[in-house]
Amino acid sequence: MKRMKVVLSIAVAFLVWMGVPAQRNFAAEEIDPLGMEKTNGEKTMPLAGTKKILVAYFSHSGNTREIADQIHKKVGGDIFEIQSVKPYPGDYDTVVKQAREELDSGYKPALKAKVEDIGAYDVIFIGFPIWWGTFPAPVRTFLSEYDLSGKSIVPFCTHEGSGLEQSVLDISELCPKAILLEGAAIWGRDVKTAQDKVSDWLREIKVIK
Repeated sequence: MKRMKVVLSIAVAFLVWMGVPAQRNFAAEEIDPLGMEKTNGEKTMPLAGTKKILVAYFSHSGNTREIADQIHKKVGGDIFEIQSVKPYPGDYDTVVKQAREELDSGYKPALKAKVEDIGAYDVIFIGFPIWWGTFPAPVRTFLSEYDLSGKSIVPFCTHEGSGLEQSVLDISELCPKAILLEGAAIWGRDVKTAQDKVSDWLREIKVIK
């Protein structure tokens, strides 16, 4: 009996030396002290507040600017308007014709300004109206001017019934090494009252809580 006690003592000492705990506190392990959300067993944090965000947009009629401002108010970060050196005309039919020609030719107009340090941003929202099923030429210039490898790109658009259409695929082709998150499409007639829809979308893609 005495010998058995000695053997058991040696076994326990060996387990302690190997770092095997006598009892695990499973209840304590299930507590989430940081309040992080769990998705598919993995813990994730909202991007706003933990990542540097840029909201970049092109707007002709003002609709996309309205949505960009709403996003910016909710996620913070910086905001940048994409503007071509030569502005588009105000006449609708003229713009439609010009946009078609620019799309067919792959035209990339010069822009008025550049983002000084694009490398500093982790998440880049890209906003635009849908012209001929995709984004306007100034957005093509913007996406082509920078190396967005490894960055999260979040597209959003305003439209008159088309949705995002071809734009998401076109972004992926111009930025093949970026991480493309789910985009949002807002009807032009709804932009003034789109705050709830914008908030729901931002929560779905884990940018805000």
